[in-house]
Amino acid sequence: MKMMRSGISTACLYPMELEKALPVLISMDFHLFEVFINTFSEMKRDYVRELKRIADSSGSSIKSVHPFTSGFESFLLFSDYERRFQDGLDFYKRYFETANLLGADILVLHGQRTEKKDLIPEESYFEHYARLFELGKTFGVTVAQENVNLFRSEDPAFIRRMREYLKDSCAFVFDVKQSVRAGKDPFVMCAAMGDRLVHVHVNDNTPGADCLLPGSGNMDYAALKKQLDGFGFTGDFIIEVYRRNFGRLEELEDAKKTVEQFL
Repeated sequence: MKMMRSGISTACLYPMELEKALPVLISMDFHLFEVFINTFSEMKRDYVRELKRIADSSGSSIKSVHPFTSGFESFLLFSDYERRFQDGLDFYKRYFETANLLGADILVLHGQRTEKKDLIPEESYFEHYARLFELGKTFGVTVAQENVNLFRSEDPAFIRRMREYLKDSCAFVFDVKQSVRAGKDPFVMCAAMGDRLVHVHVNDNTPGADCLLPGSGNMDYAALKKQLDGFGFTGDFIIEVYRRNFGRLEELEDAKKTVEQFL
């Protein structure tokens, strides 16, 4: 049986450049990564190959990639303008190619923002996602819908309907902090994703802070792991917070120990 592993997102050290952030995190004994692509030039082949060399030289691996165009997915991928959607699919091939070079097999998707006045019908959203999901499969990459505050995916009911509509042609990323920010119960969101959940962004929270390092708040990780075990989840736990959410870099090492303990 595949074992769950702990890792970290390069977003934790943003705005440190990727080629600098990776060695810093590796020096802290992290060896599983989600790479947050921050700009166009970070998908150039030579640059991506250098990131892969850095990872390989330490025996590290890259599990997932996160597009910097997440905030534009409403416009690129989830509008009624078919030609732009086709161009959006073509552009996302660059992320899939980048994932292939890095050895990553998951791409994290945000989707359509809720404040847009021209939300496409729900079934159209699911169909657009399905076309992107199928395109990703041709590259060996799973396009996984993340629950994100202020996006349609913040609602567990939406996620549940998406899973029921698409069945095996969907996958999800569960992010604890995004549930908390949206005012949703993380365990209800996790249940909505069910056995199509493939990846977890792990963090912590208190009533006064919605994004803390694991072990710094009140999150019941034992209950979360029990719930995930019930789904047969065998994915990975990627620590994802932002640089403003902690002080000393050494705090990341403590967070790593926390995650490893509950795994």
